[in-house]
Amino acid sequence: MDVSASFQFVVDELQHDWHVLAPDWRGFGSTTAPAGADCYWFPDYLADLDLLLDAFASEQAGEDKRVRIVGHSMGGNIALLYAGVRPQRLAALVNLEGYGMRDVAADEVPGRYGRWIDELKDPPGLRDYASLDDVARRLQHNNPRLRADRAAFLAPHWARPRPDGRYELAADAAHRIINPVPYRWADVAACWKRIDCPVLWIDAADSDAPRHAGGVDEVARRVEHLARVTVVRVADAGHMLHHDQPRAVAQVIEDFLRRHPAGG
Repeated sequence: MDVSASFQFVVDELQHDWHVLAPDWRGFGSTTAPAGADCYWFPDYLADLDLLLDAFASEQAGEDKRVRIVGHSMGGNIALLYAGVRPQRLAALVNLEGYGMRDVAADEVPGRYGRWIDELKDPPGLRDYASLDDVARRLQHNNPRLRADRAAFLAPHWARPRPDGRYELAADAAHRIINPVPYRWADVAACWKRIDCPVLWIDAADSDAPRHAGGVDEVARRVEHLARVTVVRVADAGHMLHHDQPRAVAQVIEDFLRRHPAGG
């Protein structure tokens, strides 16, 4: 349920001039949910990114130029898939903790479809909060490394006021519904193998996110599908490493992107 404002701490630490666009994905932050949405599909995210680049990147770099993309978690997964679908559009890619999901076995599919139907009938909701201070405390509960000042900054971006004075997450509750489409690593791998730009793969030393992809060994196996990859591990950071160590993350990203300029 993250928002684009999460990258502000990293942007503040950049030492050179950059033109940074940080969109909220559909149904997150300031981007409203599509009318009638009951769940979300990764192909939509890929099309959204393509159209965003049509609208913004072309006017900055020219139709024949490539861009550099940085993505975290779900955004990193989208960026990696997109780089294989549209390899001609990227000069470089930075993936922060975007490992993908565990490969879904065929015998799990019937139960997954059944759960999806059940959740459509009884959709999950999102918790509300009495104040922005409560929202900030929740953010720190989710990530004990998050400093109080950063939590206070994020709170009004992460939540929005309701007419009754309480605050709700700035996200569509439909994101909580299980995706009925099984995650197939073979399909993802086919996209990753088509990536021809340099990739910076940034891990956090204390992250538990690899378990969602099947564990550390599975993540290492997946990295091998990237032809031009540099792996960096950030110390004293968890999955929200751009909150925990923004200066270190900014330095690694900046050093990498300055070696791989747009327009290549």
